[in-house]
Amino acid sequence: MLFNSTCEAYGNPVAFFYNNTGKAITPAWRTHDYFVIALGLPICVCIILSNMLVIVAIIINRQFHFPIYYLLGNMAAADLFAGISYFYLVFHTGPWTIELSIQQWFVRGALINMSLTASVVNLLAVAVERHQTIFTMQLHSTMTRRRVVMLIVTIWLVAVFMGLVPTMGWNCICDLSSCCTVAPLYSRSFLVFWAILNLLAFFIMVAVYTHIFIYVRRRNQQMSPHTDQPSNNQTVISLMKTMSMILGKTLTLM
Repeated sequence: MLFNSTCEAYGNPVAFFYNNTGKAITPAWRTHDYFVIALGLPICVCIILSNMLVIVAIIINRQFHFPIYYLLGNMAAADLFAGISYFYLVFHTGPWTIELSIQQWFVRGALINMSLTASVVNLLAVAVERHQTIFTMQLHSTMTRRRVVMLIVTIWLVAVFMGLVPTMGWNCICDLSSCCTVAPLYSRSFLVFWAILNLLAFFIMVAVYTHIFIYVRRRNQQMSPHTDQPSNNQTVISLMKTMSMILGKTLTLM
């Protein structure tokens, strides 16, 4: 466990684990450290403000009070949380890293893991929701608000769990030979597990959206000769626009 004071390496500073894996760490400020902070701060502020606007727009506009928009709002909340997490990271990286305690280092990692997990799982939920609505030829899902709320709560529970897994024992503090160079206090097995889960989620989304694209394209081709069905055509177009937006978000995150 992380807070097991009897562990041999527990009392060592963060720099000990960096040196153990051969990852460079120094208290001296370098050019790229200033560049990271100068670039990171405005990006984080833009992410936070833009996603706050999305959340507010969904809340105050009754036209957006549908399951898909609740999920998109939750995605914006995940991105907002990511912006806050990276804002915290900016002030706890570079030369500041060497001053961190083990607990602070894991807090930094947990925030990033939670925000990324929330975004990925939310994207997967949106993909499944779009698949269900498109194959029933509906613009909005028939999912009840209660189920949407339960789904959103589940997404965040999964995110919190994945963020806390390393602090609950899946780390290399008591097994220095398993430390990873990328994240010197994380176990290599955890990072492999993390990467596999994200790749699995990505391939599931690709499969779902590929199926949607093939179906919508075939459906649109079948309906195109019939000019007396404008409402169906409009539904297909609206669904394709939503799908394109989600795909763009997926590719950006991945």
